[in-house]
Amino acid sequence: MAARLEQREHRVVMARQVAMRWLAGLAQPEYRFDVLYGAKRIRNLPNLLRSFRDRKASLEGVPAIADLGVRENGDSISLWSGNREQLQALQGWFEKRGFETTGVW
Repeated sequence: MAARLEQREHRVVMARQVAMRWLAGLAQPEYRFDVLYGAKRIRNLPNLLRSFRDRKASLEGVPAIADLGVRENGDSISLWSGNREQLQALQGWFEKRGFETTGVW
């Protein structure tokens, strides 16, 4: 009975190690920031940002971000990407237009 229990423990430990190696190989850094609406609410801003991601629209001085994620949270929009420099350029674009942001983290 004890040998059987040790064998199960060994399998679980091996499965965790394999899973950690698999995740470490796939994991990539992700950066995010929030744009707070405040008094400046632009209609369909999330749709504009999705069109920007799909290269159907452009924003002045901001290169296209292919992996841009967009989620509306009521009084703010969360944006995320794996490319920190391009995300900082997008944050600067919002701040130039008077929006408050949380900063890229």
